[in-house]
Amino acid sequence: MAKKKQTKKPMLKPITNGVIANAGDVIEQKIASTIKENYMPYAMSVIMSRAIPEIDGFKPSHRKLLYMMYKMGLLTGARTKSANIVGATMKLNPHGDSAIYDTMVRLSRGYEALLHPYIDSKGNFGKFYSRDMAWAASRYTEAKLDSICNELFADIDKDTVDFVDNYDNTMKEPVLLPASFPSVLVNANTGIAVGMASNICSFNLKEICETTAALIRDKDHDIISTLPAPDFSGGAQIIYNEETLREIYRTGRGSIKVRSIYEYDKSQHCIDILNIPPTTTTEVIIEKVIDLVKSGKVKEISDIRDETGIDGLKITIDLKRGTDPDKLMLKLFKLTTLEDSFSCNFNVLIGGVPMVLGVKDLLNEWIAFRIECIRRRTYFDLNKKKDKLHLLEGLQLILLDIDKAVKIVRETDEEAEVVPNLMIGFGIDKVQAEYVAEIKLRHLNREYILKHTSQIEQLKTDIAELEAILQSKSRVKTIIVNELKNVAAKYGTERKCPLLYLDESEMNIDLSEDIPDYPVHLFFTKEGYFKKITAQSLRMSSEQKLKENDTVVQKIETTNNTELLFFTDKCQVYKAKVSDFADTKASVFGDYIPAKLKMDEGESAVFMVNTKDYTGFLLFAFENGKIAKVELSAYYTKTNRKKLINAYSDKSPLADVGYSKEECEFAIKSSAGRILLVHSATLASKSTKSTQGVAVMRLKKGHRVISIEPYVEGSFSKPSRYRTRSLPALGALLDENDIATQLSII
Repeated sequence: MAKKKQTKKPMLKPITNGVIANAGDVIEQKIASTIKENYMPYAMSVIMSRAIPEIDGFKPSHRKLLYMMYKMGLLTGARTKSANIVGATMKLNPHGDSAIYDTMVRLSRGYEALLHPYIDSKGNFGKFYSRDMAWAASRYTEAKLDSICNELFADIDKDTVDFVDNYDNTMKEPVLLPASFPSVLVNANTGIAVGMASNICSFNLKEICETTAALIRDKDHDIISTLPAPDFSGGAQIIYNEETLREIYRTGRGSIKVRSIYEYDKSQHCIDILNIPPTTTTEVIIEKVIDLVKSGKVKEISDIRDETGIDGLKITIDLKRGTDPDKLMLKLFKLTTLEDSFSCNFNVLIGGVPMVLGVKDLLNEWIAFRIECIRRRTYFDLNKKKDKLHLLEGLQLILLDIDKAVKIVRETDEEAEVVPNLMIGFGIDKVQAEYVAEIKLRHLNREYILKHTSQIEQLKTDIAELEAILQSKSRVKTIIVNELKNVAAKYGTERKCPLLYLDESEMNIDLSEDIPDYPVHLFFTKEGYFKKITAQSLRMSSEQKLKENDTVVQKIETTNNTELLFFTDKCQVYKAKVSDFADTKASVFGDYIPAKLKMDEGESAVFMVNTKDYTGFLLFAFENGKIAKVELSAYYTKTNRKKLINAYSDKSPLADVGYSKEECEFAIKSSAGRILLVHSATLASKSTKSTQGVAVMRLKKGHRVISIEPYVEGSFSKPSRYRTRSLPALGALLDENDIATQLSII
């Protein structure tokens, strides 16, 4: 087997006289190995050290900031300038002051994004519900840790969690925080990593503590009985759906519908929106409402403005006279983000591995983490008490003969021999002897020694208690339950988000019911102009104003609550509603359809269909004599799509389009003046819209099909002349009687 030829990688030469040798040379690299060596470490870093929270509920940036504030004494002290905190945090988080301050803002009470903020802030920290409300610079604001952080840092100095070196090995930082409540579910957390993301909604602290305690007591506890739904800091309504919530609780994935809360001010005839979903902002809502008003989809609003102030969020909508506020809000809920969905993705790092867990599994992981914290704290306290007991037992021996201890010290010639001599004199070990030797002269009295040795019995009792805790998992769980009860009692609040129970009919509002339905006449011209005229207006003036050389090619009598389909010369169809167009008069040109429907550049409308139920069929007549029969239902969409591509075949130029609700005869005309009558029932419907169809009319060289339309009985003196038994057919020329009466198909 021939050896594979090895290619040597070109060596880059050093910089000489300011010039880099081989500069501009192209070095070949395999893309697979380049991605593996360069991109994969970056992706892992983003997942592990930046975007995905861990079981304590924090990302590394959050944890570093809060720990540094704890080390600065901001848990109990006064507030300090945010710039000081940002500067100190850079000892742990070397990603720039801007990123640190942004993190700090989102954890603050002033920003209002969290149910239980971790930072007590003073100054302008912006608002989570506003896109444009910028927060002040760090030199102007002040902050300290909020009181709930006592539960995050309690016992952190008792070896409850591991510590690692910071990025330059100058100090230690915790890997996790020993939170005494499930902070991972109490405050919302969002992160986008590489190839994965996390989006955790927040839950009420009292409810989550009660649920966790119940789960510790009973592993089969039905958590929805104590945890009815998430709770958001914005305080909007949660549309309750038990089936959806159970799926989220089980899998960690799903979507929760959240609806704004509003009040109707009867005296001012306006609506005040006071709470909005956490996934939107006031600016987005206002901009969308303005667009709806401009497009004519919402006609009941006269003005909308942002009145957010020191009292909180407030969007005011002024209503036109006679408007039903509740009916309008149902429409806005459907058309804007006043009702929005929160997509849950409970992706958390467990032992360095990203896992998507349901609420129950996530709480079980936190319980396991907290059990380990309690065991480590208990073991730390046990060793401390054992060490102290050991010292006091040595001190107790000295109580038997204090004078002997003094004599040993006085008669020892060298200082280094004091400890060994005490060890020999009282039968104690080196640690005890060191402790005795360090006692001040003023403390060598019976009162001092008796006072300290009296703790021995209490220490023995405490040690026995701690050892019992270490040997009993149930006692550890009892400690966790008691801590959860204390946290709930101290920091718990009532739900901010009320639950809204809706039936299916209230969820699926048909907005078309609000559209007034009345008879109208539709006119479509050859140049692409459209008019919607009421019967009364048409009676007053029926003479149509048209541009030069323009003619009306389609006239339809229908109602205002129907849909329109405009087929174009680019094989596309644009959908609109008759109600989207304003009532007009015959004395105006009307709406130019390519501009109104925002068609592509150079695109023109060639045929219009009006329908209410998408019944009937279309016949696409192509210049080469082929006809494609397509059911109109093929263009129906459940979503409000405005544009469909590949509406018909582009293999041959389109000559004309025919439409009918029922099977009937169609008259086809060629450029040679020949007429062919074809019954639509003889043509099979095609399932594919872009089909070429079947050959129907034979054409002589140089000629083409020019039109097709439903045949009107009596149009020809001898219609049998133009019929045929088989297709394709050439058709027949107009006879003398038909020419004399000047009847034409188009």
